[in-house]
Amino acid sequence: MDRNFIIDDGKTQKVRDWFWNFAPIFILFSATLGLLTRVILIFVPPTVIGFTALEWLKIFVLGFINDVAFSILALAPAVLLYATLNDAKYKKPLSVVLAAALLAFAVYSFLPSNIFTEYGSVVPTIARVLSLLLLGGFCLRLFIPSIRKGWCKAGLLFTMGLYIFLMITNAISECIFWNEFGVRYNFIAVDYLVYTNEVIGNIMESYPIIPMVLGVLLVAVLICWRIFRRQDFSEAGNSGMIPFLATFAIYAFLFTGSFFWLRFSYRNLQSANNYATELQCNGCWNFLEAYSSSTLEYDRFYQMLPDDEALGFKFDLCNQVASTSSATGGGSVTEPVEVTTANNNGVQIIRDTVPAIKKNIVVIAVESLSADFLAAYGNEDGLTPNLDTLIGKSLVFDNLYAAGNRSVRGLEALTLCIPPSAGESIIKRPGNAGLFSTGTVLRANGYTTSFIYGGDSYFDNMRTYFSGNGFEIIDKTSYPKEDITFANIWGTCDEDSYRVALKEFDKKAGSGTPFHAIIFTISNHRPYTFPEGKITYDGEMKSRSAAVKYTDFAIGQFLAEASRKSWFANTVFVIVADHCASSAGKTSIPVDKYHIP
Repeated sequence: MDRNFIIDDGKTQKVRDWFWNFAPIFILFSATLGLLTRVILIFVPPTVIGFTALEWLKIFVLGFINDVAFSILALAPAVLLYATLNDAKYKKPLSVVLAAALLAFAVYSFLPSNIFTEYGSVVPTIARVLSLLLLGGFCLRLFIPSIRKGWCKAGLLFTMGLYIFLMITNAISECIFWNEFGVRYNFIAVDYLVYTNEVIGNIMESYPIIPMVLGVLLVAVLICWRIFRRQDFSEAGNSGMIPFLATFAIYAFLFTGSFFWLRFSYRNLQSANNYATELQCNGCWNFLEAYSSSTLEYDRFYQMLPDDEALGFKFDLCNQVASTSSATGGGSVTEPVEVTTANNNGVQIIRDTVPAIKKNIVVIAVESLSADFLAAYGNEDGLTPNLDTLIGKSLVFDNLYAAGNRSVRGLEALTLCIPPSAGESIIKRPGNAGLFSTGTVLRANGYTTSFIYGGDSYFDNMRTYFSGNGFEIIDKTSYPKEDITFANIWGTCDEDSYRVALKEFDKKAGSGTPFHAIIFTISNHRPYTFPEGKITYDGEMKSRSAAVKYTDFAIGQFLAEASRKSWFANTVFVIVADHCASSAGKTSIPVDKYHIP
């Protein structure tokens, strides 16, 4: 797909089609770099070399095929760029439509209230700069045709350099990750992207990152210059619609084949030796598999007791607790208990013989409420006057720590009562319905169970998880319009959720059955916006501290309203944080940063 042009001195110069020139070079470069990376990983710790002849063959042959297949997938953005290289976008009416769309995007990004300002942080600035660059660049090329070829060539060279830079950076990252964990990318790498600040800080302290990045950048520039310095590319991208459609069809065929091959290879061509299996894989594809599956092989990355020893500890602990409870009459000396071991693998079952008191149970899971926001734990800013007052009237657990630093970790712990699972939270995994949870126990005792959330419960798979485990879902999508007084990108303010909750509790109390509800709050989350005129605060209203104070205010209002209800005296309120506001620290796991009230 090359074309010959006659230039001024009468010589013929070949002008190459960009994609078909770049694609094979990139695939070859990726495969070569993959081979080099594989050789390095074989001969560095912690690899233990003891491969069979077949495993050696699979490491290099399957490894090569996997690297080629993934490089074909990685060319997808280049194909999209290739589709934009012709001059049709500068002709009417398409040029007018594109210019109007880019102008509208730029104007929208500068509005005082838009989706970018809702997210806060640097997102609005990034959106505004990007919109101006896109609009300005398109207008310059539209009105000054003479710069189009140079602009296009610079863009193509930048794209090729970026591809090479990312491939080299990935190879170095894989070597570092292998040295730490002895595997290709897995869910640990996915988790690293979630906790970017902590990970970047750790990497910056552990490696000479700036010299490494500059070195990789220099190598990428030199490689790009060496390969493409004597070649010219068609600024029109392709010579017509038919060649472009042919390119697209061929790439679609190769993309599909590569995708299904990588899935098949990952699932069906493992070796008996774990190191051999990891070495034959493509690290980037492993990352995508880990991202989609959200799991981590527990016994490979956590120290495990032998099953018999673990069961022995379980039986000893359960029977010791049962014996102690029996001797003291259960939790109270005056309350008799019944202890049995029948049909329970030798573990004693403790049952109270007095009738259960079925009080309503309302759990308020407060977003990002660190213990150090409360006066009881040293805060002097007066952010939580209502919670501070409640502490003197409540049963308080001073040594409570979050099970992670994501909301799904907190909700998982509150409902399943288990330690953090390896990999992604169970809430976000497939097949998480019908689990044994607090809802299971309470429904067996005649309770209704509900999950109340001011946002869209599809977020973080909460709807699937809670509905699949018997909870009625009450979220923003089902709130009555008259009950929504304020909302941001995340959902309604806390007061709105409490207002809806009060109405729901009135209905459930009227039916005569006990109810259990989990109310998950939102307002103490970026962008830290809430209704005006609710609190007084001397600092910036759109801040974490102000949001904490509003969160406390809403809890106080809710309990004050609830205290006037007939069901209040028969209700237990549990107020607990899902996690802390920040868990970053100087150590790997700064325990004090996980302290929650």
